[in-house]
Amino acid sequence: MGALLNQRFLTLAVLAVVIAVLPLVFPSSYYFRVASLVWVSALAAIGLNILMGQAGQVSLGHAAFFGIGAYSVAIGPAHLGIPPWAALFIGAALSAVLAYLVGRPILRLKGHYLAIATLGLGVLVALVISTESRWTGGPDGMPVERLTLFGWRVSGSYTWYWVTGALLLVGTWIALNLDETPTGRAFRALHDSEVAAQVVGVDVARFKLQAFVIAAVYASIAGSALAFMNGFINPDQAGFLHSVELVTIVVLGGLGSVVGSIVGAAVLVTLPQALTVFHEYEHLLLGLIIIVSMIFMRSGIVPSLSGLFLRRARA
Repeated sequence: MGALLNQRFLTLAVLAVVIAVLPLVFPSSYYFRVASLVWVSALAAIGLNILMGQAGQVSLGHAAFFGIGAYSVAIGPAHLGIPPWAALFIGAALSAVLAYLVGRPILRLKGHYLAIATLGLGVLVALVISTESRWTGGPDGMPVERLTLFGWRVSGSYTWYWVTGALLLVGTWIALNLDETPTGRAFRALHDSEVAAQVVGVDVARFKLQAFVIAAVYASIAGSALAFMNGFINPDQAGFLHSVELVTIVVLGGLGSVVGSIVGAAVLVTLPQALTVFHEYEHLLLGLIIIVSMIFMRSGIVPSLSGLFLRRARA
């Protein structure tokens, strides 16, 4: 137990140091914005990793909850007069309720049937956002009122770097602690075998639903943060391609690894920026790099490199 506590503390300490040190080497505000996008993507991916990596459930429509969080902080203040900070919590609550109501029937499915069901949820939410133009602005999107806390207007790349970094630290701390709770152990049992988990007394349906709701709340808060940071939101954030991007981050970084979700987000967000110098070959090289990474690091970047270092240390 002591070793696990030290490992969790070390992980959080290293992440905090990275967040604190990076601004010292950033030459312009552009890098603060890119880093903020990494933190937001990592936060959403950590939640999805709880669902996929720990509980072993597939979701191809996770961007739906991201979109709900984003549009909640846009629609709430604009149409209902709700304070922006309150709209964030309302969006998280709506995502949790929707995940609970939809999760009860669809989480009875398994494998590719579950994947298609979650895909359908994502498509449905994206369709509603795109067609209800009176509320959402339709395909063109809508502006988002800036977040104000105690008279302080939260704006600017530098400020949002620290806000999103703090959110990531809190999200990472929760996920790391969850892993060693009875709920976390139940999630791992589900991942290994639902039948075996049920035999030893795990309420399979309840814990699958818990994982789905937790992942939805993570995505919603990440979506709200991105909407506040950009000051504008469009249906692409709730679309299928964004769901695929989130799944790619989780798998690339390493299923079941919280640190892997952060590393995967860093790679998938920053790599396209670095490859822009190749112009029309940018997407080709990005796809090639991801393919090669998965061929040689099948467990994901972090688990594969960790295993390699351990083997060399024992040699």
